[in-house]
Amino acid sequence: MKDKKTIVSTFNFNQMNKTLIGIAIVTIAFSCTTQQKVVKVEPQIQEVKQEDQALKRKVAIARFSNETQYAKGVFYDKDNDPIGKQAVDILSTKLASTNKFILLERQDMDKIMEELKLAGNEGLQKVGADYLIIGSVTEFGRKNVGDVNAFSRSKTQTVQAGVSIRLVDVSTGQIIYSEEAKGEAETTNKTVMGLGERTDYDATLSDKAISAAISKLVENIINNCMDRPWKSYVLSYDEDGILISGGKSQGLKVGDIYEVVEKGKRVKNPQTGMMMELPGKSVGKIRIDFTGGENPQSEFSMVTFTEGSIDKQNLSKYYIKEIK
Repeated sequence: MKDKKTIVSTFNFNQMNKTLIGIAIVTIAFSCTTQQKVVKVEPQIQEVKQEDQALKRKVAIARFSNETQYAKGVFYDKDNDPIGKQAVDILSTKLASTNKFILLERQDMDKIMEELKLAGNEGLQKVGADYLIIGSVTEFGRKNVGDVNAFSRSKTQTVQAGVSIRLVDVSTGQIIYSEEAKGEAETTNKTVMGLGERTDYDATLSDKAISAAISKLVENIINNCMDRPWKSYVLSYDEDGILISGGKSQGLKVGDIYEVVEKGKRVKNPQTGMMMELPGKSVGKIRIDFTGGENPQSEFSMVTFTEGSIDKQNLSKYYIKEIK
């Protein structure tokens, strides 16, 4: 007959075994149903608040091509490349969300012309951009990596994308910014003792990798555009008042003060072979009294001189700029 100590020890040992088995079962079940996803994406550019809004530049994306060999089969159509079109849409969305640009459409102009014809309007207002963005997807690849252990198995899908862009000043044709960025996206799945979720081909990783690469370039595009001087021009000067180009969409507000500059002399730089404008001369300051217009193309502002004056008969000699 067993004594009390032996009975108690046996009972505690059995209880401990049951507890450990229960913990092990819960751990295995948790491991089998857990799916880990890691996407390496740079922080997104947040929308600019109205009070921080700066004077907007006109920007157009001239081209975004796919220079890799990905998805280029026998029936490949360069004009309808899905990766190139996807990159344009991603970049346009990110630039628009900053609220610092007037974006002009260039990729789907044929569709705009068709809509104008349907509406009975044959004319299209031609608006030139201050800057053109030319880009390409230069690197794109996918790889699968597996890890097999005694009781577990894992699989990781990784997509890497490389994007290159050039920012061109339309007035001179000069490339003012050029850079390449890379983005990566991945997803991992794990099974334990044959239990768990197994994933097939994940097509969304391609989108995330391209988006991650473009996100790294957006801030630099903004900085290079905003570092260049913003300019407006005098539209008319008569008894009805003084009108200049630009309005609310470009950040002009009633009460703002701007500087009026007489253009400097244009000379050819023998070193670069390019025409350049010498520094102009400040001739006065104006105050915004009223802003009007229905869209960026037709917007205008009515102003009055607070200092100085200009030649009414030769308005093309002058431009308006910010006071730094």
